[in-house]
Amino acid sequence: MDSVNNSQAFDDFSRAKRRAHFNSFFNTLQWKNSDLLSLYEVTKIIKPKKETYLGMQTIPVDKIIGSEGRYRDFSSAFLPKKEMLRSRWASIDVARMEDVILPPISVYSLGGNYFVRDGNHRVSVAKSMGTEYIDAEVVELDSQIPLEPGMTLKQIKSRAVEYERNMFISQYNPTYLPIDEIKFTSPGSYPEMVNHILVHKYYINQNRKDEISFEEAAKSWYKNVYEPIIKEVRKDNLLSNFPGESEADLYMWLVRRWDEKKRQKKDASIEETVSEAKKETAKGRLKRYIKKFLDFFSKN
Repeated sequence: MDSVNNSQAFDDFSRAKRRAHFNSFFNTLQWKNSDLLSLYEVTKIIKPKKETYLGMQTIPVDKIIGSEGRYRDFSSAFLPKKEMLRSRWASIDVARMEDVILPPISVYSLGGNYFVRDGNHRVSVAKSMGTEYIDAEVVELDSQIPLEPGMTLKQIKSRAVEYERNMFISQYNPTYLPIDEIKFTSPGSYPEMVNHILVHKYYINQNRKDEISFEEAAKSWYKNVYEPIIKEVRKDNLLSNFPGESEADLYMWLVRRWDEKKRQKKDASIEETVSEAKKETAKGRLKRYIKKFLDFFSKN
């Protein structure tokens, strides 16, 4: 490598790394996440069902928002965070300065944006230098949930829940349920709720000649399953042990817990399940408060 270009590339890396640290500091002050999105964590939430090879394309660099395997090495702006990246990063930067044609990067397309499979250093240099477009081999993962640069996992999760809720309302038109009361915050909960209603419908139909409708089953499920559990939650003020969760979230968590208890003890009741859950979570909450208290004084 030319010594002048090599020196310039090392300086470019140092500036990019400083910017990553400054961005991280200011994001922390504003309670923002400065981490690059992990493809694995995002697909756990969105759950794409198929992939399609789209071939070679020129894609906007500012639409690259995450990585498959190197998300811990770069900031959310794709700036380098670790010193060990310097040598490889600088060699890419030198190639840029000398107009060397590099192989295209490899990306997944998801929700209108991109996650790097191979070529993380090339993307980082391109972003640092303000490059607008980059050649990429693209594989598309199907998703009905749009993503935007700067989104956090929490925001993606909220968008996935909103999408599932809208799909449930569109498919079942549940005017027969107090849908404004049944609000989940975890992806997958609305499809799981539909499954609960269908299972309830199955058991009711076992003792009938004529099959009841989904609407009738949903009304019965709400009255005989959901509402009694929520009454126990309210009676024991269990929600206070779960900041940020909803009553519907607790319903889903308790049903899973109740099912586990019934495998061990067939006559386990929901009242017993709620009571035990309250004791256990209250202890965990106290431990968290004590840890925060001790951490505060250990830093001051």
